[in-house]
Amino acid sequence: MKRIGYLSFGHYQDVPGSLVTTAQDALVQAIELAVAAEEVGVDGAYLRVHHFAPQHASPYPLLAAMAARTSRIELGTGVIDMRYENPLYMAEEAAITDLISNRRLQLGLSRGSPETALRGYESFGYVAAEGETDADLARRHTAIFRAAIDGAGVAQANPQMTRGMGGALAIDPQSPGLNERIWWGSGTRATAKWTAEQGMNLMSSTLLTEDTGVPFDELQAEQIQIFRDEWKEHGHDFEPRVSVSRSIIPLVSDADRAYFGLRGQVEGKDQVGHLDGGLARFGRSFIGEPDVIAEELARDAAVQAADTVLITVPNQLGVEYNAALLESIVKHVAPAAGWR
Repeated sequence: MKRIGYLSFGHYQDVPGSLVTTAQDALVQAIELAVAAEEVGVDGAYLRVHHFAPQHASPYPLLAAMAARTSRIELGTGVIDMRYENPLYMAEEAAITDLISNRRLQLGLSRGSPETALRGYESFGYVAAEGETDADLARRHTAIFRAAIDGAGVAQANPQMTRGMGGALAIDPQSPGLNERIWWGSGTRATAKWTAEQGMNLMSSTLLTEDTGVPFDELQAEQIQIFRDEWKEHGHDFEPRVSVSRSIIPLVSDADRAYFGLRGQVEGKDQVGHLDGGLARFGRSFIGEPDVIAEELARDAAVQAADTVLITVPNQLGVEYNAALLESIVKHVAPAAGWR
């Protein structure tokens, strides 16, 4: 049994063929797709977060709106770039959103990916300390955020306002249990090990920022095994979750074939390229007849090792198309792949 979620980048642009031409379109349709996905049996709705780009940005107002319209589906991010975040303000926003959703929040965090802005996080007011990399900055913000949502005192009390009581104040509100629903977006085996050390769930996408020459799914499965082995070494007091992302397009309608039929011939194998100054391996897309896709996913080593599969959706094709796509996966691919 696997949880099946979807991951939306929230692209919007006034180009031919797009049904999401404005930011308002992207936001309203994100809410409607979460409602539709819950109705067809999907387990999670996740948002990709980017800055300085026509995509989803600040996620909490949108997640709260999605929470108010749904009752069961998990709501999350994959991922928030922690270089940009005020960790204490984010702790308040996360707790509020989690409470509105009745504790359905699943927050994926990370250092982020290559972006359109040059050191855009510095424009947000966050500069790495001397001797600190931007990855270190993201991890420092994450540690402060996690301590805050776990109830640590983060500001000294003013005795004039607290009836003479001193000590450190925690952020309010708190949402107990949220710290067990924090994930780290890991692109390498080394960061998967670090994630386990920190006691965070593992989120691995369709991109790994290293390449050893083995197929993508095998490299990702090795990453997952390193994470699980390291987790056991540290004796954390809850069972971790692991998610992997996949591009899955079952061809069941004329629209599916028109949009994606030819792409299956091009994107049906791994790709290797340069990213962030090094080699990176990109996972293949799964495009084809549902039974064929199911057989391929049943042989995917990383999919078999994970408990959650996040399906990247082409959000610019609109709510109706993406709801039908997700329903096809839930009804035709998941059972045949042994997920349901």
